[in-house]
Amino acid sequence: MPMPTTPPASSPAPSSPTPAPTLASPTQPQTPLAGAVIVLDPGHNGSNADHLDEINKLVDAGGFKKPCNNVGTGTASGYLESAFNWDLAKLLATRLRTHGATVILTRKSNDGWGPCIDERGQIAARNDADLLLSIHADGSSAGNRGFHLISPASLTGYTGRTAAPSRRAAVDIRDALVAAGLRPANYAGSKGLIVRSDLGTLNRAETPAVMVECGNMLNAGDAALMTSRAGRSKLAAALADGIARYLT
Repeated sequence: MPMPTTPPASSPAPSSPTPAPTLASPTQPQTPLAGAVIVLDPGHNGSNADHLDEINKLVDAGGFKKPCNNVGTGTASGYLESAFNWDLAKLLATRLRTHGATVILTRKSNDGWGPCIDERGQIAARNDADLLLSIHADGSSAGNRGFHLISPASLTGYTGRTAAPSRRAAVDIRDALVAAGLRPANYAGSKGLIVRSDLGTLNRAETPAVMVECGNMLNAGDAALMTSRAGRSKLAAALADGIARYLT
C-alpha cells in the first residue's frame, strides 16, 4: 500500500538479542498464548476490484473520512496482495491457535469484497482483542525493499489509550522479524517502525493494533520471499514469535 514519505522523528533501534518468549513448531503441544484473543486482518480482498462503488464509499477512519477499502497491489508475476495477505494469515492463524490463542480473521475467504477499514478495526473492538495485526504488503519503487511495522498515532476519542501499547507491540514484532533474518525497510519509517494517524483499521480498533507491511511486492527479492510457501512460513513463524514477545 502507498506510504507517506515523512517518517517519525526517531524510532527505537532493533533490540540486541535477549531471552524472549518464542513459539516452537506448531506440532509441539505448547500453549503459551492460552487465553489470548488475536484478530488477524488480511488486508484487502480478492474481489475488491469488482466492487468499486462499494469500496469507494466513505467511512469514519478515526474522526475523518476515507474510502471503505482499495484493491491493494501485487507482484510483477501477478500474485495479488490480497492473496498474499490471505495466505499468510492462514499460516499465522494455525501457529497461534496451536499455541492456545483464540484467533479471529476479519474475512473468511479471498473471493469477496471488504469489509471496510472501520469494520475491520471494530471486529477487534467487539471481541475485546489483546492485539489486532493487520497484514499487508507494499507496492513501491522496485529499488525499495524490506518490511515495516505501523502503529497508530494518539487520536483523542480513538487511540488515546491504545497508541502506546500498539507501539510496544510493533517494536516486539519488529525485533522478532529482525531476529529471523528479515530486513527493515530502506524507504519507510525508521528501523522498521513508523507511526501514522491515517489508517482507519488501526484507529477504529479500540485495542492495541499494528499493521505489518511484509515487504515491497515490486522488489524482486521481497517478491521472491512472499511468493514462496517457504518464505510465507518464515514470515508466519517470525510474526508469531513477535506476538508472543508482546503478549507474554
